Amino acid sequence: MSERRGSALPLSETRISGTRIRLDIAYDGTAFAGWGRQPALRTVQGVLEETLATIVRRHGEPPRLTVAGRTDAGVHATGQVAHLDLTAAQLASLKEDGPAALVRRVNGILGLDSDVVVRGARVAPEGFDARFSAVWRRYEYRVADTAAPRDPLSRAFVVTHPVLLDVDAMAAAASELVGLHDWAAFCRPREGSTTIRTLQEFAWRREPGTGVLVATVRADAFCHSMVRALVGASIAVGAARLGGDDVRALRDARERTSAFIVAPAKGLTLVEVGYPPDGELAARALQTRAMREPVTPRHPSD
Repeated sequence: MSERRGSALPLSETRISGTRIRLDIAYDGTAFAGWGRQPALRTVQGVLEETLATIVRRHGEPPRLTVAGRTDAGVHATGQVAHLDLTAAQLASLKEDGPAALVRRVNGILGLDSDVVVRGARVAPEGFDARFSAVWRRYEYRVADTAAPRDPLSRAFVVTHPVLLDVDAMAAAASELVGLHDWAAFCRPREGSTTIRTLQEFAWRREPGTGVLVATVRADAFCHSMVRALVGASIAVGAARLGGDDVRALRDARERTSAFIVAPAKGLTLVEVGYPPDGELAARALQTRAMREPVTPRHPSD
């Protein structure tokens, strides 16, 4: 990541009004209905917030989590980031090692075989916001075509494709899509949300040893279903159903299309979130909040 890591501060040096804690989280999304809390459904946020409520139940209102990227049902994460704000009483209840104790208690309640794990926690730098301070999110997507031996142990994280795919054609088409564009053709529309994003990296490779095709996709942010739509279009190119020019034309048409099938969720993993240096965190959060305000979207060419 591009950030400078914050260190865990002694309790005497934390903010009296409350302390923001950064959490680094990993999960197998198979049995979750996505990240976001939903009534009567098992979600990553719901499970973690219930656990946090158990830990601080005697010390005021349980904290809520703010996440870097709200993953959909079935999507996994190895590098998810979230934050929560603890009151002075809640922090004191964790004893002297604060964030480290929080990790132990959360993972202890979740159990050794849990499909969600908190990998680390620390006092966040001033101005840090897990969602709005982020400058990019990076995902990987895995596809096993006929050149990759079938592996039953990876079936929850790799999508099997029944024909051989041309990885060179996929990589060439992907590289031509990078840049600032309106991605309406690759996003599920949401009222009041813009579909203009900067796709910073899009590449395909065949993984040594396994033969699995791996896409790396990085952007400042993603609109709903964007990564899986990009992967679906790439698979169509690899199977010679579309050409690179066709994919660019579909992007520039800015309309949803049936020319390719959106790839399944299970092949997608959020692997990393990037943040600016500590001194730029607050400014980045303000800038991003302003960009996310509901406005009438303008196309880059306007």
